[in-house]
Amino acid sequence: MDHHAAMQQLDQIRRNMESCIYGKKDEIALMLTAMLAGGHVLIEDVPGTGKTQMVKALAMSIGGVFHRIQCNPDLLPTDITGVSIYHPKLEQFVFRPGPVMANMLLADEINRATTKTQSALLEAMEERRVSVDGETHILPHPFMLFATQNPIEFEGTYSLPEAQLDRFLMKIKLGYPDEASEKRLVLEPGSGRAAESLQAVATVDDVAQMQRLAEGIHLETSVADYLISLIRGTRQHSAVILGASPRAAVALSSAAKAYAFLNHRSFVLPDDVKAMAPLVLGHRLHLRSEARMQGTTTQQVLQDVLRLLPVPVGMER
Repeated sequence: MDHHAAMQQLDQIRRNMESCIYGKKDEIALMLTAMLAGGHVLIEDVPGTGKTQMVKALAMSIGGVFHRIQCNPDLLPTDITGVSIYHPKLEQFVFRPGPVMANMLLADEINRATTKTQSALLEAMEERRVSVDGETHILPHPFMLFATQNPIEFEGTYSLPEAQLDRFLMKIKLGYPDEASEKRLVLEPGSGRAAESLQAVATVDDVAQMQRLAEGIHLETSVADYLISLIRGTRQHSAVILGASPRAAVALSSAAKAYAFLNHRSFVLPDDVKAMAPLVLGHRLHLRSEARMQGTTTQQVLQDVLRLLPVPVGMER
């Protein structure tokens, strides 16, 4: 598959999703960007904004396997990874795979799962595999975790540790649809369930090829310097106690390349880095308590750092 064919197919996936998810063009673009970069997504939003339908629509569009987990404190690691069950006739243990064996896994309200269960997800996110009773099981490719958390309710929740937050490529908020889209949902009540009937317009193998092409997008040295200056700038900001990690730099590079690819370019622009920075870095920065009390946000910190960085010029080709 060449660049032109991949971009055309990517546009088909986007149109397929937009046909059943109204008023979410930007959010769909971000999900596709994460898919191209092979990363996981943390969705922080209130219930009822279409998170499940969006992830399901993406899975259906690429002919992938979609599974959903409703997280709660009773959820065990084996409820995610699967379990070995003794088979009397075979006289041996047989692995019964859990919902993690999917291309698109939606973990609803991940912060309601205990830290032990979150650790099982962490191995899947980082290693693309799970270990059950000493046996290693490789996850399907591609594998993406979409985890949601409700920003309002805090009772009965377990905060995600920094190490796990750092494994999410980006954190997004879906928000409410615009007025016209919401009116359409009311007038066409069946439209929200259309994701299940979507026809695949690509395969998981196509997606793997797209990911390889996106990884090969050119990153000019001057843009790489701009990206690294941004990363290092977050560590030096007076309001920050824990800045962006080296993993964050790699994630921002991957996201910028994927975003450039999604926008039909073969090279990364500084604007790609600026567009992805709030989504890739926002959840990785930890502010000093006094800065938080004064109302400072991670997004303000990023704007401060970006404002002081000289932007490379002459990127057109």
